[in-house]
Amino acid sequence: MIPTDGRHAHRRSPWPIAVGAGVLAVLLVAGIMIYAGSRPSGDKPAAEFSGGEIAQPAPSSPAPSLDPPPALPDWPRWGVTHTQYSADNDNRRVREQAKHILGRVPLLQNQHIMGWGANNPEPSPGQYNFRDLDRRLKLMADSRAIPVITLCCAPDWMKGGQPGRTDWSKNHTVAPDPEHFDDYAKLAARVARQYPTVKHYMVWNEFKGFWNTSTNRWDAEGYTELYNKVYDALKQVDSEIQVGGPYVPIVSTARGAASELTGPYGTVDQRALDAIEYWIEHKKGADFIVVDAGTMTTDQGNIPDDFAATGKFGAITQWLRQKSGNLPVWWAEWYVEPDESGWSEDKRTAVQATALMEFARSGVTTALYWNPQAKGGADCPGCLWTPGRGKEMPMAGLLSGFTRWFPAGVELQQVQSSDPRVRVLAQPRQLVMVNTSDADVTATVDGRQVTLKPYEIQWSGRGGA
Repeated sequence: MIPTDGRHAHRRSPWPIAVGAGVLAVLLVAGIMIYAGSRPSGDKPAAEFSGGEIAQPAPSSPAPSLDPPPALPDWPRWGVTHTQYSADNDNRRVREQAKHILGRVPLLQNQHIMGWGANNPEPSPGQYNFRDLDRRLKLMADSRAIPVITLCCAPDWMKGGQPGRTDWSKNHTVAPDPEHFDDYAKLAARVARQYPTVKHYMVWNEFKGFWNTSTNRWDAEGYTELYNKVYDALKQVDSEIQVGGPYVPIVSTARGAASELTGPYGTVDQRALDAIEYWIEHKKGADFIVVDAGTMTTDQGNIPDDFAATGKFGAITQWLRQKSGNLPVWWAEWYVEPDESGWSEDKRTAVQATALMEFARSGVTTALYWNPQAKGGADCPGCLWTPGRGKEMPMAGLLSGFTRWFPAGVELQQVQSSDPRVRVLAQPRQLVMVNTSDADVTATVDGRQVTLKPYEIQWSGRGGA
């Protein structure tokens, strides 16, 4: 099997077996160039798919018995996406510790159907291999997840490749050929029947394979045609299934062409906004709208600074709500850290906390953290637990805290800080503070004096909580 890094490489290598950590592609325009090298119109010569590993179908076996998701009073809002390595790829001790970390406050947990830890689910037409998906969905159920599935990517035979073979070096940039859109919709329906406890599906990932080189824009027409077929297929399996798209990556620059969205964080590429608006106008239906982005501009990194750059997330969310008629907004991924930043884990987590505050204030319904777990023993900045050991890392506690205290729909209250370097998010019973400075800061927050160490995150009860 030949793995290939896609965009956001060290965050999100898609393939079941890795050859090492890649590099986070913070220049999002480079991501567009990756897409530009992919199929613009659905025609990909079969000769380019010389075949990789022989993808044998798994022996027939019943669908796994999965515990139903926990009944929760509020939608959790916060969650994680499992990537190439997760607890199911680690030793037993790590698996048990990870289940505790993920399940102490039930999170949303997301898994792709092909890549990012899962092998080809349909190596040949009608021959299925759900072993990896079964294992991941079992991990999710055992850790009390609200499960989510991302319908990406597509078997080789749907995109000009050979039935029974999987060429991982091509998969990340190739969408199904239009003549196989119906086949992909059938696969989506088969997945939905395999996992009846899963009620939320995102369609495709970052418009992979839907960049049109001849027009220098996204092929929103092709994506929306695929989306509509998948939407119908899923709703026919179970009308309660929630479906969302278009999962467009949103690029920004410090100095760019005219755009509907611009601010201190930079200028959003209008082509992404145009693709979203096309999908909104021509979709069959949708239960939520999905995007992803990084704070970093393609030409200057984070502007005006690492913390204020997170304002981009709020601006995009507000635009999406207004354009879509207030559809629930999902962030499938978000990124805040420039390449080779040299950030400490404290700063990394502090900037992430500021991003989560921005999501909550702007009314995001769901935000899924792309968990960059690595192979056992590897360095793992931003991970939820240490690979091979299972020791909890700071990002895990941050997500648990936000999930407990700031679920979707919670009442937010305005709380002032006497020092602008201390950011605050509050609800009636709890508040969280973040020191955005690399020095100690003493401030008055919610009527009392607090001192926070550099980049410290501090929680405090309110009203007798």
